[in-house]
Amino acid sequence: MNNDYDSNPYEKLIRMGRMDPPQYSTPKSNPKSNDFGPNPFVINIEKATLQNNYFRTALWTGNYLQLTLMSIKPGQDIGLEIHNDLDQFLRIEQGQGVVMMGDSRNNLDFRKRVYDNYVILIPAGKWHNLVNTGRVPIKLYSIYAPPQHPFGTVHETKKDAEEEHE
Repeated sequence: MNNDYDSNPYEKLIRMGRMDPPQYSTPKSNPKSNDFGPNPFVINIEKATLQNNYFRTALWTGNYLQLTLMSIKPGQDIGLEIHNDLDQFLRIEQGQGVVMMGDSRNNLDFRKRVYDNYVILIPAGKWHNLVNTGRVPIKLYSIYAPPQHPFGTVHETKKDAEEEHE
């Protein structure tokens, strides 16, 4: 049975009684989006993160901060990137991988193994990547300050994210 909430992790949480429905409507421009910013918002972040199956989805976008959820398949990575004007916080709720950072794209001299419950802090101006080395998807949430992605961003797959970035 294919209901709208089957593909939307937040609707499922609402129906299961694990998340209160929002007191306002979701954006009409992207029917898959559940970007609840910049309104006041409370959620069980662990449950929402574990429920997410999209590569990236913006959960809350404000003027100065953004919260996204990610699911990185085994063998995949976030993709080598740099954010010159923002700091980034990652929290892994499920999975394992290797995070790499450095001052240039060809010199990622900082490497650490990461697992469930690990936090990764990425300073502005550092090249970085996270590779899933496990057998299950890495489920994480990311906080950007200031926001990195447009309000309502949903990338079902890494390919979607790469195509939008180009």
